[in-house]
Amino acid sequence: MDQLIRGYIHTFYSDSRIMFSLSVLLLTLVLLNSRLLISAETVVTCDGFVQYLSCGTGVISVQSATYGRTSGQICSVGRPQSQISNTWCSINVPMIFKRCNGLRTCGLNTQGLSTPDPCFGTYKYYTTNYICITAETSVTCHGGYGYLKCKHGKIQINTANYGRTDKTTCSQGRPSQQLQNTNCFSPNALDFVSKSCNGLEICEVYATHMIFTDPCFGTYKYLAISYFCLPHRIHSRIVCEHETSALTCEHGTVIHIQSANYGRTDSSTCSNGRPPAQLSKTDCYTLNSQTVVASRCEGKSSCSILASNSVFSDPCFGTFKYLNISYSCVSK
Repeated sequence: MDQLIRGYIHTFYSDSRIMFSLSVLLLTLVLLNSRLLISAETVVTCDGFVQYLSCGTGVISVQSATYGRTSGQICSVGRPQSQISNTWCSINVPMIFKRCNGLRTCGLNTQGLSTPDPCFGTYKYYTTNYICITAETSVTCHGGYGYLKCKHGKIQINTANYGRTDKTTCSQGRPSQQLQNTNCFSPNALDFVSKSCNGLEICEVYATHMIFTDPCFGTYKYLAISYFCLPHRIHSRIVCEHETSALTCEHGTVIHIQSANYGRTDSSTCSNGRPPAQLSKTDCYTLNSQTVVASRCEGKSSCSILASNSVFSDPCFGTFKYLNISYSCVSK
């Protein structure tokens, strides 16, 4: 990490009749070696209104998403004291991560988005932290072929879903009833696309229920993919849960973390001797994986990292996890 640019805070307040929205631009990181611009934002939205995430460049990568109340001032206009006094109320909202990751823009109606209610009687709000990461995107309507291509480097799948998360994509000429379900996710899309395309320069994927599980019968679906083009000289490490691995670079170069995830995205990696129940969940991510690995390894000639819940937290209880790291060695 070569340069840290001081962030600024922008707050917009509205009256009690319209949505209150707080947008905080936390910081901007300029990684000169990778020429990657990452902006980190926090968006706070009062319960019942639309939360809008957007990336001018790149795609959304949600770092954390919570629902509750931790402040007596936010979303408090016109509210009685009894509805804002409990400031020890917060739960994670994985649906925001699932709905928005890999998209350039994401609008979420927060009405009924999170269950159960973490503090009945308290007026709550959603707090989402996300970054914009450089990635390619591909959207293919049902029955078509998606083509992924890297001119320089190898494909590394970031997100993939066969289903529907909005009413406008692949909607032309379709009856309204085929577009209403926007909470439609195929459970095997990421696993299949990753196994088919990772490490290739060109990859073709057929968007059909004959390959992917049909998650919402009667809904017209599409295949949405985001992916990175990793340089050819990329090193990778798979570290099974409870194990430690070392990352090293040759003399005169230092580690630059390209991607990292502690969780599970397929059923075969680190599976030896494990019961099926510990391997079946393949959409398991720890949102801050790359941040944690980078904090220990970025800019060093060598480092060691432990794949453990104590380091990354537990994103999917009962699943046997592994740490998947991609990194390059760059000049000091």
